[in-house]
Amino acid sequence: MTLDQPTTERRALITGATAGIGAAFARRLAVDGWHLVLVARDAARLAESATELTGRHGHEVETISADLSTDDGCAAVERRIADGSPIELLVNNAGISLNTPFLRSSAEAEARLLQLNVHAVMRLTLAALRLMTERRHGAVINVSSVAGFGAVMPGSTYSASKAWVTNFSESVGLSARPFGVRVMALCPGYTRTEFHGRAGIDMSKTPEWMWLRAEDVVDEGLRDLRKGKLVSVPAWKYKVAVAGLRHAPRRLLEAVSRDTRGRIGRDGR
Repeated sequence: MTLDQPTTERRALITGATAGIGAAFARRLAVDGWHLVLVARDAARLAESATELTGRHGHEVETISADLSTDDGCAAVERRIADGSPIELLVNNAGISLNTPFLRSSAEAEARLLQLNVHAVMRLTLAALRLMTERRHGAVINVSSVAGFGAVMPGSTYSASKAWVTNFSESVGLSARPFGVRVMALCPGYTRTEFHGRAGIDMSKTPEWMWLRAEDVVDEGLRDLRKGKLVSVPAWKYKVAVAGLRHAPRRLLEAVSRDTRGRIGRDGR
């Protein structure tokens, strides 16, 4: 079975599934006939999402309330991957950014970012691929970012974590390909979600034309997965941006890089 074949037994596990790109994946896959396993920290929101998706599309929706920045949270999802009905598609979407530059950050905050953006992605990808490569089918989408292609925000460690996700996905994708399993890094630019607001990052000065819709990111990502791409960069404007980040002289990038982060005040929370 491949991801292109219609079946009533396909099941996808999505982390960070109650908002933004993760929720868009859940809606799109439910429309396409997939059963779902949704993972997020907020149990009440998970239950609400599951009820809505089941009522609208009639497919099975499981939920796992887990904090993937903790070992216990990762272990709970690993157990589901190993012991439950087979997962045909894993979407590692959960992630965070920080509104504090590295020089004013704390070791605890940086460690939590790495635990969620890097460590959890590694653990869940490994858990899924062990079974997928044995079955000789399945796929993993690791949601990365255009930010991972260059240090464009001084003091931000988010871009470094996403550089790891993209490189990791490419490398693992090459090793999984001979087994009929696909691994892809999905690298969107600015996308309309709750992501920046949750991090306390003021994006009000970002031009409207730079924003993407989560639904469009998901659609293009799934198309690129079917094509067997290792890296997907949705939207032509961000494809151009990535080409610039990869090939522009470092001195030029340093000259135009700036920390665009701002903090949302008390009234904005």
